[in-house]
This record gives sequence, structure tokens and C-alpha cells, in this order.
Amino acid sequence: MADANEYKCPCCGAKLEFNSTAQKMKCPYCDSEFDVETVQDYNEQLQESTGDDMTWETTGGSEWEEGEASNIRIYSCKSCGGQIMAEETTGASFCPYCNNPVIMAGTFSGDLRPDLIIPFKLNKEAAKAAYEKFVTGKSLLPKVFKDQNHIDEIKGLYVPVWLFGAEADASMCFRAESKKTWSDANYYYTETSYYQAVRKGKIAFAHVPVDGSEKMPDDLMESIEPFDFSQAVDFKTAYLSGYLADKYDVSSTDSINRANARIKRSTEAAFQATVRGYDTVRIESSAVKLKDAKSQYALYPVWILNTTWNNTKYTFAMNGQTGKIVGNLPADKGKAAAMFLGISGGVGTVLSILWLLLHFLLGG
Repeated sequence: MADANEYKCPCCGAKLEFNSTAQKMKCPYCDSEFDVETVQDYNEQLQESTGDDMTWETTGGSEWEEGEASNIRIYSCKSCGGQIMAEETTGASFCPYCNNPVIMAGTFSGDLRPDLIIPFKLNKEAAKAAYEKFVTGKSLLPKVFKDQNHIDEIKGLYVPVWLFGAEADASMCFRAESKKTWSDANYYYTETSYYQAVRKGKIAFAHVPVDGSEKMPDDLMESIEPFDFSQAVDFKTAYLSGYLADKYDVSSTDSINRANARIKRSTEAAFQATVRGYDTVRIESSAVKLKDAKSQYALYPVWILNTTWNNTKYTFAMNGQTGKIVGNLPADKGKAAAMFLGISGGVGTVLSILWLLLHFLLGG
């Protein structure tokens, strides 16, 4: 049983005090009163739903078989430090990330062998067509961008990805509120009812991806998700023919925090979606414990498009399996200013334009 001094008010979160006159726990701030048993149960549920246990067996990848990587060459970028793998017949002259020249660094050695690979499904022409469609119809794009911007390089790149899978055993407490309003001739009234919603259960995660390359921005890689894992196959060096592959420089161990954050966020969202019928719901405490947590090492197909306009480089990434493309675009400041200055109306119109500008800048 928790100490009475630790009891929190379910309404405002302040410390409760025992009121001898009412023989109840009373909040000195909001004046709410509760039976001792009710408050005890409330606080015990909060304590039970606190503390994560999200540890992993980082077993992704395997050793290369003797002679298996003998035809793989390593190219090094002196600008961004990228280490790019390619079959000896493929060759590489420019870094797929920064578009600077790369030099042969030698034959491949060391590091782990990927467990799985999702082969490219879309070719270079599909990537170029997706880019042309992506830059078409953007109202805030500088008029000359589409005509003057030229594609410097289109590279098919296998990006290293750590895949995490586990069963999450979760316990969560949510604070829910329902409000009722009414009025009479003199006043408006609001009655707020507070509830504690407790959820416990299991949810399974498979193939949660975490980018294993420092050069590939995590948000860019996550923006072109999802990849269809049903098309993943056992890794063979033959799939590298005609493409480049980035060597991972972020280990599975160093990727755990990001995997845990994605799993915890998804777990909380899934459990919160079951709390219905209230005006507002927010999480108060959660505990996520993982079982059978293991990782795998895979290569995911991405087309990288590097373009130049006004001496500025722009990078676009396309899912080599689904065709989803993302990237940053320049905004015509004159168009944006004219749009704002030409607005006469309410705040709602201004907010609409702000949303439009944000949507554009994010490449939506």
C-alpha cells in the first residue's frame, strides 16, 4: 500500500490530504474529495504502469562466407566519409549522398553480412519520372526551378537497415475527461468528470526498421516507408549487380534507442485508440516490457537523386520498391509574400495559407 503522502489527486495531480471531518481524501487545490480505497487503487495503477524493460538481443547479421565478397569493391568519399560497396563490374564515380567524387578504397573486408535484402523493383527511368511528377503542380515552387534544375546523378543504393522484432507486454493508465455544459439566465456552467482508464495487453512488432547509415538522414528514410517486407529474400551478392550498397556505420546496439522510441510510441498510440467515449484522453503512465526481442540486418532499395539549382544542391529519395518519393524544395519568397499580402479576411484564411506553405516545404 502506498504512503498517503504519495497519493495524487486524480483531477489536478496535487497531493491529497486526509480530511478528518469528511473522512475522505481531499485536494487542497481543487477541493475534490475521494474515498481512501478509490485513491489507493488509482495510485497503485499508476505505479504498476511505470518503468520500461526494453532490452534486445542484437544478433543481426552474420559472417561472410569465404570468397563470397571477393568481387565486391569499396569506394570512399573524402567529402562526407561515406563507404560505398559495389560489385567490381559496377564501378562508382560519385558519392550517392553528396555527389562528390569517390575513389577506390580497396577490396571488401570485415563487417557483418546482411541477413536479408529487398531487391529493387523500380528502375532509373521510374525514379526520373517520379521526380518530374513530384516537382509538378507546386504553387510556391520558383517558376524556373523545374526548367533550370537538372539532375546531376541518379543512383540506386541499398541502404543498411536494422530490423527489430519483439512482443511488447504493456500496462498503461490514461486520464480521461468528459465535459457537460449548460446555462441559465445568469451563468454558463461546465461540469468536468475525470476518469482513470487502465489498459493492459500484448502487441507484437516485426521488422521495425532503423536506418543504419549516418549519411542517410533518419527522417528522410522513414518518410519513404513503408517497404513491403513480404518481398524480402535471403541476401546474395548477385542482387548488388548494377547498384551501390552503403556500409552500415551505425551498429544495431546504437540503433536500439531509436527502435525503442518507435515501438513505445506505436504501443501507446494503439492502446490509447481503445479509450473511447471521452472528450479528451491523455496518457499518465506506461510500462512496456519486451520479450523475444531480436534484430536482423537488411538492405533496403532507395533511388537517390541529386540536383543543382542556383548553386544549391537538393537531394531526393525514392523508395525503390513502391515509388514513394520525398525531398526538400525551394520556395519562391516573392510568391509567398504576395500570397500573404493579398489576403484580406479572417484568421482562418491566414492559417490555411500557413498550412499550405508548411505542406509545400515538407514536400507534401
